[in-house]
Amino acid sequence: MNSETCIELAELTKGLGIAESLRLLCDRYRNRVAFSSSLGEEDQLLTHIIAGESLDVRVFTLDTGRLFPESYELLQLTRSKYKLNIETFFPNAASVEALVNAKGPMSFYNSVENRKECCRIRKVEPLKRALEGVQIWVTGLRAAQSESRSEIAAFEWDSGFNLIKFNPLRDWSLEEVKNTLDLWKVPRNSLHAKGFVSIGCAPCTRAILPGEEPRSGRWWWEESKKECGLHNSN
Repeated sequence: MNSETCIELAELTKGLGIAESLRLLCDRYRNRVAFSSSLGEEDQLLTHIIAGESLDVRVFTLDTGRLFPESYELLQLTRSKYKLNIETFFPNAASVEALVNAKGPMSFYNSVENRKECCRIRKVEPLKRALEGVQIWVTGLRAAQSESRSEIAAFEWDSGFNLIKFNPLRDWSLEEVKNTLDLWKVPRNSLHAKGFVSIGCAPCTRAILPGEEPRSGRWWWEESKKECGLHNSN
């Protein structure tokens, strides 16, 4: 699989809805399609579709050990509502222990390098394990989420994980996502009602102010691009 396959898949799914596109991918890549949910609004929408259509897509999430209580509550509610086994991947305990013992529990505030180190241990390495054997990685990324995501394609080759990434919500606006969630009565994180748009680890996420970009509440003390390493290997 490579970028040529991405072009082929884009043509095959042209004009299809999300459920139909996912069904096509499941038929073509049996047991090799996985969806990573951060439990955000976009991901809850996709979870609703996957569960509602009984699609053969493996759903998983990453528990960094630093999530908001509200995120755990949503995970439990989502599993119960959709009768869905959402696999949870955790960071390597020894790696977390070594980091905290060497630099303390809040080292990520000290430098971009320290923050990326924490993200690598708590998110990127567990993601690598979660994606082992996967050929199609489904995400809830939208082009409008940030400048660094503005050029994403529906299908793109991810050289870091050596697979194809499918972004079915690429062209959706946040308003479209919210309206659809309301229409379908999809459960969402209660923090969204308090100004939180993109929700990650508790120490690294704040509510955004009027006029700020959706991901400006992530790692707000930094001037760098708002990415943790999960989606910047293209």
